[in-house]
Amino acid sequence: MKITITEEDKKLARWASAAVALSLIDSAIPTPLPGVKPGVANIVTLIVFWHYGFRTMLWVTVLRIVAASLVLGYFLAPGFFLSFAGGLFSVCALGVFQNLPRRWFGAVSFSIIAAFAHILGQILLARLWLIPNNGVFLMLPVFWASALFFGTLNGLVTAYFLQKKHFPR
Repeated sequence: MKITITEEDKKLARWASAAVALSLIDSAIPTPLPGVKPGVANIVTLIVFWHYGFRTMLWVTVLRIVAASLVLGYFLAPGFFLSFAGGLFSVCALGVFQNLPRRWFGAVSFSIIAAFAHILGQILLARLWLIPNNGVFLMLPVFWASALFFGTLNGLVTAYFLQKKHFPR
């Protein structure tokens, strides 16, 4: 049996590997609180969403989460499922809001939406599975603040790259 690799497959692999590389860098950045990460891989996710649409973004996100968890050694551990829930909520939120007029809603807006959805997915999974206590929701203000900060920062970086077109298509 011969497997045919298309240009679409190659494009997807390039973007997914860029996202995995940024995930590995992200995991090396020390943070003051568990669960608070810059999420720099989401810059790739947003660029892919902007240029190739929902379906390609979904594939890049799933490949990034699985590959990074395999490399970092937490595949099928709680961290994997938290990352997957956050990624799924983020992708779904971008899918819901993808038709907002891009004249008024740019990379920063979409990045903030994705960051808030990511945190929401992780908190809900943590509450349902890992911490069966509503006290987990007391952390939401801290996580919302980090989502706003890093979502804005990643959105600005994304906007820069989208404007300058400093990436392969």
